[in-house]
This record gives sequence, C-alpha cells and structure tokens, in this order.
Amino acid sequence: MPQYNPTMGIMLALLTAVFWGALPIAMKQAVEVMDPFTIVWYRFITASVGLGLWLSFRKQLPSVKTLSVKNGTILFLASLGLAGNFVLFNSSLEYLNPPVVQVIMQLAPVMLLLTSVWVFKETLGRHQIIGVTCLLAGLLLFFNERLAELFTSFSGYTTGVLFAVLAAIVWVVYGLAQKTMLKHYSSPQILLMIYVICTLMLTPLAKPDQILLMDQRQLGMLLFCCMNTLVGYGAFAEAMARWQASQVSAVITLAPLFTILFVDLASLVWPAYFTPASLNTFGYMGAFVVVSGAMFCAIGHKLIRPRS
Repeated sequence: MPQYNPTMGIMLALLTAVFWGALPIAMKQAVEVMDPFTIVWYRFITASVGLGLWLSFRKQLPSVKTLSVKNGTILFLASLGLAGNFVLFNSSLEYLNPPVVQVIMQLAPVMLLLTSVWVFKETLGRHQIIGVTCLLAGLLLFFNERLAELFTSFSGYTTGVLFAVLAAIVWVVYGLAQKTMLKHYSSPQILLMIYVICTLMLTPLAKPDQILLMDQRQLGMLLFCCMNTLVGYGAFAEAMARWQASQVSAVITLAPLFTILFVDLASLVWPAYFTPASLNTFGYMGAFVVVSGAMFCAIGHKLIRPRS
C-alpha cells in the first residue's frame, strides 16, 4: 500500500483540482457536435479499459463471484448516480459557461456530508455548519446578476442551473453507494465495476459515429475529457492513500477557481472559441466564498478549537 507522504499527497490533490477544473472547458467544446450520452460513453469506455489494464497489471482485478444481491444493487445505484452525474453535467454545459457549472458542483460534496450525517449517523460539527452557510451565501453572491432570472422565469440559463444542481444531487447517490461498497472492495476496484456498468447502460443511447463530425479541436477536447476521467480520479485516489482525506478534499475545492482562471486565459488566446467568465466583482467574490465554504467544511475542525 502507498505510504503516508504529505508532499506527494498535496501534489496529487493539486493535479486532481487542475484536471477537474479544466474538464468543463473541454466538455463545452466537445458538446458542440456530440450529444452528452455519447461523450460520457466514450469517457466510460476509455476509463474501463485504462483502469482495467492497470488493475490487471497489479493483479488486483475485483472478483464478482462473491458479490451478493444487496451489494450488487448498491453497485448498480452507484453506477446510475455516476452516469447520471456525467450526463447531467454535460447537459448543463449546453446552457451555461464552465465556471458556473463548476461552482454549482460544489454543492455535491456538501450534500454528501449532510446526507452522510443522516445515513451513516456521522457527527455534524460547528465548522461544517459554518462552511455550509458560507457556501450558500457564496452562491447568492455568485448569481447576483441572474437571481431574478433564476427565480422568475424558466430560461435556458435556469435550465442549465437545474441540470447542474441535479448533477450534484445524483453524485451524492454515487458517493453514498461507493462509501458503502468500500467495506468489500478497494476504491479502484469499485470504480472499474462502475465504469463497466455505466458503459453497458449507455451503449444503447450512444452514437459513436458522431466522432466523425468533429474537427481537430473538438476531437482533441474529447480525448482530453476521456483521459481526464483516468488521470483525475486516479490522482484523487492516490492522494487519498497518501494524505488525510479532509486535506485532500480541501485542496480539490480549488477546482472552480482553476476553471475561472483557465477559461479567462483561453478566451485571451483563442477568443473565437472560448468566452471569458464575465463575472462582476460580487460574482468573483461569490466564487471565492463558495470555495472557502467547501474548504472550511473539510478542514475547519483544525481551525476551531473544541470547547473545554
């Protein structure tokens, strides 16, 4: 097993944040000509093959012979959750800019935290209550220019926000199911089984020939999305094995800030293909507060001294 190594842990966690931050930007380009189901199908089949070869090389392929009906059902729910998250995430990018989607997705780990308190009877600390409050306040700041549109009309922007919120909700289903399965399999083994199930589920809905419609830019973005699944989740799993989970979680909350940075840089280099974040001062403040709130949920207990 990997040894505890904080330096390697923070580097892997930062790599995860960078890859996850860049993901919606690449997705936005690929979804121009390829539907969300097909993009996700390509991502899952690439991840299945890559992770399968890696686990086979390490002689750690999961055995399904001992899989009970109960655990099989949980595994299927996890697969539905992750597949739904990927498809809804992609669908939201048809209506929203990448930074908006990435900021909304910060709801996912916070909702997982709250549901874990209910399902697994975990304790909710003061720091987590403060973090959730900051996150919600940050979302109001982030959407300050579009609040009226969000709550008074059903526009394309509102549709995109709903897709992104639903993506965060179904990711919680995946997170809870995977957490339950960790009693029986390692995280990479669970991911491999989920990737394979998701690939099979999406095969009837996928249109692989859409790849022929892509130009070199869009094809490159699709390839990056496929590799992102392997590298991002792989780096995340390795970071968790080498560093404390709370600290890894805190670092990966930086992903939305990387998204805003990358999309602004890309709009300067390739203005014909990328649109800047276009946030006002309150919007940028809101993104920072959202990230800070999610980060405080993860490591706030180290900052708040317990009462004597």
